[in-house]
This record gives sequence, structure tokens and C-alpha cells, in this order.
Amino acid sequence: MTPDLLYELRLVLHGRLARAAILLLLILSALAVWSGLQATQAQRAALERVASSHRAEVAALVAKHAAGAEAGTVAYGVPHLTTNPPSNLAFAAIGQRDLQPFALRVRLLGLQSQLYESEAINPELAMAGRFDFAFLLVYLAPLFVIALVHDLVSGEREAGRLRLLASLPGKGGGPWRRRLGVRYALLWLALLLPLMIGVAVADSGAAALGQLVLVASLYLLFWFGLAAWVAGRARNSASSAAILLACLVGLGMVAPTLFDAAIARAAPVSKGVELALAQRQEVHGGWDLPKEVTFKKFFRTHPEWRGTPPVTGRFHWKWYYAMHQVGDEAVAPQVAQYRASMRAREDWTARAGMVLAPVSVQVLLHRLAGTDLHAQLAYQERIEAYHTELRRFFYPYFFHERPFGAADFTRLPAWSDAQPARELPLLPLAALALLALGAAVLGLRSLGRL
Repeated sequence: MTPDLLYELRLVLHGRLARAAILLLLILSALAVWSGLQATQAQRAALERVASSHRAEVAALVAKHAAGAEAGTVAYGVPHLTTNPPSNLAFAAIGQRDLQPFALRVRLLGLQSQLYESEAINPELAMAGRFDFAFLLVYLAPLFVIALVHDLVSGEREAGRLRLLASLPGKGGGPWRRRLGVRYALLWLALLLPLMIGVAVADSGAAALGQLVLVASLYLLFWFGLAAWVAGRARNSASSAAILLACLVGLGMVAPTLFDAAIARAAPVSKGVELALAQRQEVHGGWDLPKEVTFKKFFRTHPEWRGTPPVTGRFHWKWYYAMHQVGDEAVAPQVAQYRASMRAREDWTARAGMVLAPVSVQVLLHRLAGTDLHAQLAYQERIEAYHTELRRFFYPYFFHERPFGAADFTRLPAWSDAQPARELPLLPLAALALLALGAAVLGLRSLGRL
């Protein structure tokens, strides 16, 4: 470290406000990381309890039907557990995992009603949010930047040292760059050191850590640049702090709220429970229809079972499950529109991040952690694929009236927790980089004119 940087470091650490701010940020970062780790650990423990209870229930049902049973009875009574465990980076940005179910037991009945009948959101969690690293970075870290930079110039002017500093050798605001660089490095360490420890504890890997650090570094650079630009133009410390706080409220709260309202108006989305209700009404209406009508609809999408014997009695399992499948297919266009609207909202949110750095950071962190809406919709689609696999397994038993024995239980399709790889979306990342570099250039130019 050069003597000039060492002197600036001592100067910063000599101030009580700066020391207190850096220490407080370090403590808050550690608490945010710890809170995120505890939340993901609690979710994994809950999944283990659910899996243990599910195994015990299934074992009892298998023992009950060990001597043989109708396949329809087994398909109706035996649930199949699907789980969506948190990723190794979920502790940094909890996102949708506080609001959406991460475990769901499905049966061979109509899937859409099973997917959305448990769609319940805790309004208290939805309002307050989770105190995790993403919350700390987006909403609280800028406050510490403001605390350390708002009086960078005005403090010297009020102390009568500004003309002396302006007369020192160095071009383009060299002393100001050193001051900003030292403050940036101190806040960077206080913010990211606990995160690095958390990544090591969660075994997230060096690549994931690098991506997190990149996003956090760019966001800090954005606020340092903005704070430097305001500090170089404000006449006194009070007005500088007020302007920066107004920027934080406007960029972090007011503008995202307005964007969200505009997105909700442009891309309206029905509730999932409405899809569940529509599917149930289709199934309930099927009881009053002739069986030939139900099978005609079913055979349009499953022609391979067209040549099987017709149903002559009042009830048959193949008719019952065909009726549920027809109910799912009847609401398939609504489901597709619902998911397309949800994805459109998420895409528009990412576009809003191109001009709003706080929104861009949230999009990037939640995508990287696998806790955004895209991840939740991907979980639902994996459940659909698994449900289809189960139907293909059971249909030969229904339509060919095969008995279901103990050996057949061992051949049941198994659920896989494998999740698709997550990568940082390039467009929001590029937008954040441009915003950060643009703010940094403006800030340095503003200081360079002093």
C-alpha cells in the first residue's frame, strides 16, 4: 500500500462515523448471511421431515396392498412426493421460496387442481420480506455509501480545507479518487467478507461466489459514483445527504412500485386457484356426461388406448382417470396463458432493471440463487412431466385390467430433485455494468472539476 493510500485509510478510520458505519455494515452482513443460512437449513429440515413422514405412509400403503389390489385403488391412495430443495446459493436471496410451496404430494388425479389448490401466500412475509443478503445489498448498503461519501467535498469546504486540497499536485481529482477508493474498499470488505464465509459454509463453489461478488461490486460502484456526483455539486453536507436519500427512495422504492403497477396493468394474471376451480368443475361435470363423450375427448390426445374394451358398467377406473385427464386438458390453454403472463411479468421486471439498478440486482441475485419466479414455474413443469410419467406407468394397468402386486411398487417412477443449471442473464448484468460505470464516470468528472 502506498503512503498516500495508507494516509487515507488512517484518515477514514479516524472518524467515528466511518468506523461505526463500517462495523455496523459488517455486523448486518453477517446477520443477513446467517439468517439466510438458517432459513435454507430450516427448509431442508422441513423437507426431510416431510420425506420421512411420506415414506412411512407409503410403506404402510404398500404393506396394505402387498397381496395385490386394483391399480386404480393404488393410484388413488398412494401419493407421490415432489420436492424443490433450496440451491446452495438460496441463502443469499430467498426470493419466492418464502411465498411458494417447495414440496407437493401429487396423485394420479387431475394435476392442475393439485398444483394450485395449495397456492397460499403469507401476507406478512410478502409485505416485510426476508432479511437476507439481497435485501441488505439493495436497500441498506446504499445508506452506508451515503454516510461515508455525502460530505466528501462539503465537509472539507465547511472545514475550510477545500482550497488547500484543490491546490495539491495531481490531475483529474487524484486525491478524491484515493478517498473514494479507500471508502469503497472498506465497505466492499465489510459487505462481502461474511458472504464469502457463507458461500464456503454452503459449499456453493468459487464460480458462484465470483458471480455474487461481481453483482455486489457493480452495485456498490453505482452508488459510489452517484454519491460522488452529488457530493461534487452539493453546496453543503445536509443537502447532499438529502439528495442521496431521495435518490435511494426514488430508485429503490417509488420507481419499482410504479413499474410494478404498470406491469400488472399491462400483463394481468389470474389467480392459480381459479385454474384449480376450473379444472374441478370440468371433472365434476364429467360425472353427468355419457362415458362415450369423455372417452372421445380422451382418445384425441391418447389414441393408443382407443382399441381397448369399452366400459359397460357404472364405474371403471380407466374412465375415472380419463375424466380427470380430460379436465386437465380442458384448462390447458388457461394454464399456458397463466404461465406466459407470469413469465412476461418477470421479463418486464428484468427490462425495468435496465434503468433501475436496484431492480437489476434483485433480478440477478434471485436468478443466480434459483429463487425467482422462473425457478418456481420450472418446478411446476417438472411436476407435470413427473405426473405424465406416472400416468404412462399406470395406464396399461387400467386399460388392460392388470392386477397390481408388490413387485409393481418397486417399478413406480421416482421423483428427481435435479434442477437446471442457473446462469446470470446477460442483459440485466450488462445493464447494471453500464449503469455502474456511467455513474462512476460522472462522479469522477464531478470531483475532477474541483
